[in-house]
Amino acid sequence: MGVQVSWDSAAEQPPARRAAFASMTAATAGDKDAWLALFAPDGVIEDPVGPSMFDAEGKGHHGREGISAFWDLTIANVERFEFVIRDSHAAGAEGANAGTITKHLPGGYRVDTDGVFVYRVAEDGLITSMRAFWEVERAMATARKVEE
Repeated sequence: MGVQVSWDSAAEQPPARRAAFASMTAATAGDKDAWLALFAPDGVIEDPVGPSMFDAEGKGHHGREGISAFWDLTIANVERFEFVIRDSHAAGAEGANAGTITKHLPGGYRVDTDGVFVYRVAEDGLITSMRAFWEVERAMATARKVEE
């Protein structure tokens, strides 16, 4: 349960990696306020990048109001998250994390989303952009009912 990420938390981490892992931690805890506080007032989420069932026009969710609505549409419906980050690359103000997010949904269903999740932060460490590269069809193909 919880965030399943292996990294040396005692080592100094680049700001974008810290922000990404804080985002995963807040989502796992179901703490919308803590999660929203990680974003700059003019932040943008594209999850997934391009048009999808979460963003018909593919233009992203903008500002705290848009990001809050994204939470309500997506994260709030998940009973539990498991994040497995297999690799993380930080450069400048950005970080790209490759891994799998397993979402435990109502009714005993699970969906695995493999992707690359790119965070950009401002000098103050707040997230200005989160872009998630994953394929809806691939994720939906993993949907399964699991008896716990």
